[in-house]
Amino acid sequence: MSWGKLLEPDLFLGDSILSLTPEIVKEYDLKGLVLDVDETLVPLREIQVSEYLRQWVEQIRPVATLWLVSNNISEARIGGIARSLNLPYITGAAKPSRRKLRQAVTGMNLPVEKVAMVGDRLFTDVLAGNRLGMFTILVEPMVEPGEIMQTKHPVRSLEVWLSQILGASLAQKK
Repeated sequence: MSWGKLLEPDLFLGDSILSLTPEIVKEYDLKGLVLDVDETLVPLREIQVSEYLRQWVEQIRPVATLWLVSNNISEARIGGIARSLNLPYITGAAKPSRRKLRQAVTGMNLPVEKVAMVGDRLFTDVLAGNRLGMFTILVEPMVEPGEIMQTKHPVRSLEVWLSQILGASLAQKK
């Protein structure tokens, strides 16, 4: 598989994870979602989840099994977020490594092709999910209220630029 294809999400929402609805999950026949944490669910410096995210989890929970898988090694931060949402979690995933993603999918007891990797980064979340054969969903980073995404996320901008040079299409596929 080419680098372009490995960096290309199956679905680019063009908005935060809160726009991933139960209807979209059902449309793609997904039974599980592996969720990145930092900037996918909560802004980087936050330790608490928003009420909007809690409501989103409660809407998605009936249609898909949820696991958190984060590269962050902070047990206190990631574990606290996971416990507040009553979700299983894995820290120190080292994405784009597939090992911890495979562990989450195994814990869900679902076929890998029925599980989506949902994240805000191409070179970690999308690349890891595609390498494992998962459905991949790219979302916009969750930012602090009032923060402008484009000026605060130079790594994301660089990833998008590089992935397009390598042949990935990030056209919105919703």
